[in-house]
Amino acid sequence: MNPSRIVSTLACAALCCALGACSKPQPPEKERPVDPQATQMRDAIQQPIQKAKTVEGAVDEGAQHTRDAIDAAGG
Repeated sequence: MNPSRIVSTLACAALCCALGACSKPQPPEKERPVDPQATQMRDAIQQPIQKAKTVEGAVDEGAQHTRDAIDAAGG
């Protein structure tokens, strides 16, 4: 057998093995229930944000009253 033919046969076999090792990625698992600790962390982060949003209306209203008082005073 010709040495170049042996090399090409080995190269072809190696290529087939390499391509055979490649496979489609596995689809993700179905929805898992949310970890309770993650929910608690999300709630802890959201709580001050929600509080700030509720206070924002009162702050805006107070600022408007101040502007109105300045305008009424001739400001």
